[in-house]
Amino acid sequence: FFFQAEDGIRDLVRSRGLGDVYKRQARDNCPSVRVLDAYYEEGAFWIVTYANSKKVKELEDNPDTALCTDWHNFRGKAYNMGHPLKAENAVIRETLMKVFEPWYLAHNNENDEAMCYVKFEPVTGFFHKGGKGYSANFETKEAEEFPFSRD
Repeated sequence: FFFQAEDGIRDLVRSRGLGDVYKRQARDNCPSVRVLDAYYEEGAFWIVTYANSKKVKELEDNPDTALCTDWHNFRGKAYNMGHPLKAENAVIRETLMKVFEPWYLAHNNENDEAMCYVKFEPVTGFFHKGGKGYSANFETKEAEEFPFSRD
C-alpha cells in the first residue's frame, strides 16, 4: 500500500516538479524558509541550486529539513550531492534537465563549480490525491490512508 500512496507524490510532480516548495530549517533556534522547485523520484526530492547558497550552507550544518507545498508536507534529511556533471549525478541530471527544461539552462551555469544538486530524503510526510489523504513513513514504507478534502 505504501507504494500505491507514493504514486500520489509522483503524480503531483511528474510533469513539472513541485513548484513553490517551501524549505524550512531551524538555525540558531530560528526557522529559515525559502521557496524553491523540487522533483520527486525513487524516494527522494531533488533540488537544483548552488553550494554557496544559504540553504545549502544550512543543510550542511544541519541536514534535518522540512518541505511543504499546497497541503503537502515532508520531514527528512537533505544532502549536497555535488556538481551536476559528477559521474554519479549523470542519470538524475538528464531527468532534471527535462523536468525543469523551461528554466534549467537559463538560470543555472554548469560551468560554475558551485552549482550542485540537493537530495532530500523524506522520513515522514503528508500528501493527498483524489479525495484521499496519506500519512506516510518512508523509512518503514508504511502509509495510512484516510478521507481528505480541501475545504
